[in-house]
Amino acid sequence: MSSVALAVTDGMLHFELSVAYEVFGAAPDAVPGPWYDVSVCGTDAVRFGRFRLEPDHGLDRLRHATTVIVPGWADVDVRPPAELVDAVRAAHEAGARVASLCTGAFVLAAAGLLDGKRATTHWAHTRELAARHPRVEVDPDVLYVDNGSVLTSAGKAAAMDLCLHLVRLDHGSSVANTVARRLVVPPHRGGGQAQFVTAPVPARDNHPLAGLLPWVIERLDEPLTVEDLARRARMSSRHLGRHFRAATGTTPLQWLLTQRIRRAQELLERTDDGIDAIAAATGMGTATTLRRHFNRTVGVPPDAYRRTFRSRGPVKGPAHGAK
Repeated sequence: MSSVALAVTDGMLHFELSVAYEVFGAAPDAVPGPWYDVSVCGTDAVRFGRFRLEPDHGLDRLRHATTVIVPGWADVDVRPPAELVDAVRAAHEAGARVASLCTGAFVLAAAGLLDGKRATTHWAHTRELAARHPRVEVDPDVLYVDNGSVLTSAGKAAAMDLCLHLVRLDHGSSVANTVARRLVVPPHRGGGQAQFVTAPVPARDNHPLAGLLPWVIERLDEPLTVEDLARRARMSSRHLGRHFRAATGTTPLQWLLTQRIRRAQELLERTDDGIDAIAAATGMGTATTLRRHFNRTVGVPPDAYRRTFRSRGPVKGPAHGAK
């Protein structure tokens, strides 16, 4: 069983801590195999604003965890406690994957885990992080950064995005989407999306994209183009691009490609469909096109991705034409 340790100290932000506990602390229905073993680790009783928390273990427990989550705290002018910094560094040296949420990046930077690496934090504190730790390549414009064994996220909603990203890495897209549905949040926002957009989720019925995005998701097997989307939205391609950038932080074409890749991941995890059939079901056209985009986006070929997740759950029958 994979273990997740939440590293806590006085003054930490309770929202980010709660997000991590919600994602990793409760297994969604119908998830095959073991879920995460979650523990809260700190030196003593911890004060979170008006809340008080009793840790399960001391900080020395971090080095026994598979994944260590470091939430942020309210006052970045206060240096992270030395015992927390040392414990996080020791956990990483012992082989743990370490992820920070929001201003928790200051702990990782103090531990030297971000030296020479790209990282992010809440946009309001990126300048301070860069000034205090000049060896860190601070990117103020992204939701989260995945460096393999070290990950950082921006604040609030981006913390949820990073936690779901970790579930996706460990259990696949289908399980991550199940967790997202339980929490009633978008199943995937890529780490490269902008931190600050004018309308992160087009939830209003009168939003120009409110009807378009679900319509596209139901037709990923069709050879849709940006012009098709603009025609459906009854606007010019240029106007559509502006709305997409404001609502999602990316372009219509990139958003469409991301949805196709996520659908391909689900089919690889859950069906026996061949690569040609999955390419057709995701609108990629050919297996060659799917392999090229999948490898570039996910980092491994479709066949290798399927082998990775095949043992993590029962494989269902073909889902040709499924939308």
